[in-house]
Amino acid sequence: MLMLVNCSNCPTPLQLPPGARSIRCVLCHAVTLVADPCSVPLLPPYPASTSQQYQPLPPPAPSPYSHAPSGPSPSPYGPKRAVICGVSYKYSRHELKGCINDAKCMKYLLINRFQFPESSIVMLTEEETDTYKRPTKYNMRLALYWLVQGCQPGDSLVFHYSGHGSQQRNYTGDEVDGYDETLCPSDFETQGMIVDDEINATIVRPLPHGVKLHAIIDACHSGTILDLPFLCRMDGHGRYVWDDHRPQSGILKGTSGGEVISFSGCADDQTSVDTSALSRVTSTGAMTYSFIQAIERGHGATYGSMLTTMRSTIRNADNALGSIVTSLLTMLGTGGILGGLRQEPQLTANEQFDVYQKPFSL
Repeated sequence: MLMLVNCSNCPTPLQLPPGARSIRCVLCHAVTLVADPCSVPLLPPYPASTSQQYQPLPPPAPSPYSHAPSGPSPSPYGPKRAVICGVSYKYSRHELKGCINDAKCMKYLLINRFQFPESSIVMLTEEETDTYKRPTKYNMRLALYWLVQGCQPGDSLVFHYSGHGSQQRNYTGDEVDGYDETLCPSDFETQGMIVDDEINATIVRPLPHGVKLHAIIDACHSGTILDLPFLCRMDGHGRYVWDDHRPQSGILKGTSGGEVISFSGCADDQTSVDTSALSRVTSTGAMTYSFIQAIERGHGATYGSMLTTMRSTIRNADNALGSIVTSLLTMLGTGGILGGLRQEPQLTANEQFDVYQKPFSL
């Protein structure tokens, strides 16, 4: 049974193996000593996997991701699970209109098109009254740990995020452009952002053979948000090459045998839009809308057809009215709202493949 302890330096949540008296942080490499592992709180109160049962973090509370009352852990939920985060930053100057809509639409898609059990989907939005279901940094971290815990060959995992994305200077030399990409939880102004290095260490590197993870990230500067080794660089005619983004330092950014593929809203140097120009009805993230539309209109046969259709949808709406830039950097810099910026969805993966031959499936 794995236990959770914060790094004594960063402090990143670390998975403490049973009986271990110390653990080295994968991010800052500091060694954290644990005097008595039995006293360390267990991993969070999420639905239990088929192979592990977790107890709630103190103080005792009902499971935040099931409708079961306090008491025994919920039943095993099967081989499909997802974490969906929609962050609107309500009542702040960073507020977004379409992110919660994105989260609800993605949940509907997973349940009705790809047969994800509703009980195996963790949904984090500011609409939730349960404090464990709000998209704070702490809750997002725990949800990502839960996503990969106990996964087995044949499992299919999904991480969807709609909200602000940003960048910060990288000083370790493992970024091609010199910047780390980040996600912005609802409390990022006080608790900080979640950096791509941590996301990679949490849900990419531990993934075992036979497990598949898809990330759908609708945020600015999100092209390489999972820090995956390969980026599919595609031109306007659908021709592509795989760019090698493996760090020269030799730091491992791949998996432990599993498969990870990420669709993101734009390149690392681009911004994504929160817009009513696509649905004509309500605000949505352009990337999430184009992703769902590609599937619903029958263009989801392969990863190549998904990517080209998503780009075409956004390109055709590029000059439409109603676009709102969701770049945190831009909004912080201007103190307002801008529109009309172009974005191109990106595809990254832990391994190269033929995008027009590999069937798409969640």
